Amino acid sequence: MGETVQVASPVDGFRFDTYRAAPTEARRGGLVICHAIWGVTPHLRDLADTFAAIGYEVLLPSLFDRSRRGFAERDTDPALQTRQNGMAQASGWGVAVLDAVQGAIDALAPPVFAMGFCFGGNVAWLAASRCGGLAAVSAFYGGQIATFLDDTPKIPTILHLGKTDPLIPPADVEAIRAAHPDLPVFVYEAGHAFMAPNGFHEDSARLARLRTLQLFARSGGARGEA
Repeated sequence: MGETVQVASPVDGFRFDTYRAAPTEARRGGLVICHAIWGVTPHLRDLADTFAAIGYEVLLPSLFDRSRRGFAERDTDPALQTRQNGMAQASGWGVAVLDAVQGAIDALAPPVFAMGFCFGGNVAWLAASRCGGLAAVSAFYGGQIATFLDDTPKIPTILHLGKTDPLIPPADVEAIRAAHPDLPVFVYEAGHAFMAPNGFHEDSARLARLRTLQLFARSGGARGEA
């Protein structure tokens, strides 16, 4: 359904390969999806297509293109995990790729929303406070959010975390809640990556998706809005 386009960094003009899925129904808004350490995987391209099918114009930029260009053809590859984690760490756990996110936001007509998973969940969290032009953010199991507690979202933002996620211990969850008592932090009976094939938990994924769609609808994502 989708196509490969390029999104320009507003900082230096670098062009990021980006998966674009056009809305197939009346447009609800734009959506930027921030990927996990594995990059633009088939799973996330499918997810972009599903959101396009209900009216979102989706851009899924390849955030690691400055280090290694190209989409991933597998959802996970343990043999590459060290390399992928290294790129995430080199980016400051998302700080250095926010220009790609901002470029994607700027390429979409408002309202524009963002969501992200794992590394991308952290990127989405940072975008909520550091990027302009967003209407709402839904961040999933961002493992480094607890290290960026001084960032305060400027827009409606919700977090989705797994109760048994070994990468986000209960102490981190409580630290997030203590620093941002008004922030909706949903904890599910699931582990890490409960939206992805390698950790999929159907009930949690369904509820998190519903909450995300409700957030977007409340924040301007009405069917047919320009």
